[in-house]
Amino acid sequence: MYPKELIKPMKAELENAGFTSLHTADEVNATLAKEGTTLIVVNSVCGCAAGTARPGAISSLEFDKTPTNLVTVFAGVDGEATNKAREFMIPFPPSSPCMALFKDGQLVHMLERHHIEGRSAQDIAGNLAGAYDEFC
Repeated sequence: MYPKELIKPMKAELENAGFTSLHTADEVNATLAKEGTTLIVVNSVCGCAAGTARPGAISSLEFDKTPTNLVTVFAGVDGEATNKAREFMIPFPPSSPCMALFKDGQLVHMLERHHIEGRSAQDIAGNLAGAYDEFC
């Protein structure tokens, strides 16, 4: 578990952009039971989360099509919610940060950590925008 003082601004960055933080498995289940599209960002304290993942996810919302639901879980903090979200991301191995787009509860697009590291926020936003065009 990370200290609250450390993660507070990292959580706030996504929450201020319209993402809802999920803390329990029930919240993840309820969110993915909704119709429409849902973007789940598995937030992290790692440098690539701060440098490109969070900014990329936020920038992806500037395009015409966007997901119906925007949620986030924090790896190493929201253990129950993160584990439940990762169950829905199988067959992809756990990684953080990562981003998963679901349509009507089914995984349709995945950005793993290795898709995020070394990429710019604009590249990540563009990748997500392509998925939004197809599925949203």
